[in-house]
Amino acid sequence: MKVIAYDHYGPPNVLRLKEVPKPSPKIGELLLRVRAVEVTKADCELRSFRFPVHWFWLPLRLTMGITKPRRQVLGSYFAAEIEALGEGASKFEVGDRIFGTAHLRLGAYGEYLCLPETYPLVTMPSNLSFEEAAAVPLGGLNALHFMRLAEIEQGESVLINGAGGSIGIFALQIAKDLGGHVTAVDRSIKEGMLRQIGADHFIDYSKSDFTKSDQKYDVIFNMVARANYSAAIKCLKPGGRWLSGNPQFFHLIKPFLTNLFSDKRAITKFAGEKEEELIALKDMIEAKRIKPVVDNVYPMEEAVLAHQRVENEDRLGAVVLTMGRAK
Repeated sequence: MKVIAYDHYGPPNVLRLKEVPKPSPKIGELLLRVRAVEVTKADCELRSFRFPVHWFWLPLRLTMGITKPRRQVLGSYFAAEIEALGEGASKFEVGDRIFGTAHLRLGAYGEYLCLPETYPLVTMPSNLSFEEAAAVPLGGLNALHFMRLAEIEQGESVLINGAGGSIGIFALQIAKDLGGHVTAVDRSIKEGMLRQIGADHFIDYSKSDFTKSDQKYDVIFNMVARANYSAAIKCLKPGGRWLSGNPQFFHLIKPFLTNLFSDKRAITKFAGEKEEELIALKDMIEAKRIKPVVDNVYPMEEAVLAHQRVENEDRLGAVVLTMGRAK
């Protein structure tokens, strides 16, 4: 089978097509024919081993490979067909179309992948293509996790800093679905897309700093690693909630002080990416309450271009790779 592999850290052109043996499912595993996979910022960061958040650099390096990658095939969030069942696997049937995540096991940048059936894997929404379904798990799972923690009530004001990324796009839609009045912060190139999916207001961060405005919010969801925490907390109303999906190390410490000495809440709880959340997303998509936004779809032969597209930050939605023609 073909995979997109890399054997050393570096720029997008370290990626190359490679032939490897097709895997066989072990006990309790599924053999998946991968149809589409999202190219994420995390994929690009693992490929280059350059991260905007530095505090987990050492443990991740020890886990993923000190001098070269231990797992040479990237890809965590995908849509696939089940080709075979390992002994004891009974959750799905051969031919089922599923979407989900491989977590740090990775491997979805290939035509085939084996995963335990206990992973967060769910049959695809009936109204999505493989490419659209692959664009859901990363952004959808993380956004749903944080928007539930935010406990948004009807009519509350919500600001999403970094609204144009994979997670921000779903967070915006879920916040609107919960009754929030949403302000999106991102680059001007993303304004049209963000307004189309429901943003009530838009702030171009290159022209205006929302922390220097008198506007206050009930909820601030931050996806920008180097955002000014103290300034953002001051933009909350009494009882307001601050959440971070991309925390710096001090974002894990300062919330204790905020929660202890103020009437505001700062929440930093990493997403578990659970099956129940994936089912909830599927239901919301089939009910047309939220939808994925796909920027570009590339064949696996153009993985380098796909990584460049993600790193350039000009994308309007998810960048997806196809691992073969869907049936």
